[in-house]
Amino acid sequence: MTKILIIYYSAFGHIATLSEAIADGVQRVDGVTYKHARIPEFADRSIRVVNQRSNQDEEGLGQHFKLTKRVEDYERVQQEQLHIPVATLDDLAEADGIVWGFPTYLGSMPAQVKSFLDQAGQFCTTGELEGKPTALFTSAGSIHGGHEATLLNSLVPLLHLGMIFIGLPYTQNPEYLTDKAVGCSPYGVSTLAGPDGSRTPCQDELKMAGRLGERVARVAKSFTIAKPFE
Repeated sequence: MTKILIIYYSAFGHIATLSEAIADGVQRVDGVTYKHARIPEFADRSIRVVNQRSNQDEEGLGQHFKLTKRVEDYERVQQEQLHIPVATLDDLAEADGIVWGFPTYLGSMPAQVKSFLDQAGQFCTTGELEGKPTALFTSAGSIHGGHEATLLNSLVPLLHLGMIFIGLPYTQNPEYLTDKAVGCSPYGVSTLAGPDGSRTPCQDELKMAGRLGERVARVAKSFTIAKPFE
């Protein structure tokens, strides 16, 4: 049985929602199973970005982003995710394919995810992740909020680990060939959360997330059968 790991960090729920759509896509492929795992929040509350925002004055851009409400949303979403097991390095080693998800912070991955990947750096010398298909999904506050930059930046450590990147080709995803405000690109899945986080993933974004999950599952399954790197 081919195993896909869907590993993510979700602050406000958008990434968690996308992860479910990706899992739906994985399940379309016979002989493939999936596991959800979450990258944990920092134990030190003083360095959590959401708590730093709670002290900002809700005037000007602060009012635009509704920072106080976002703190409340964050606390609720964290409680809702407690049933998801915390990700371990063994999860990475045991998976046949890995799909990573996290929000966009300043055009890059959150520090929580970078810290986890730094720990996984040991696989650069042992090779457990080499040849495994991988893909990315993210969220951003707006169409110009850095979602494509995050996907591209985040590819770099995965290449260091020897993984094989799977994207979203044009021919299979016409939904992102539009002048409308919709996420996703050839680099991976994304959703536009809105400046205040109130927008939920739209049907087009969820549909493309499902396709990405299915695509990774098909490649991983073919690799487990053919064993091209052995």
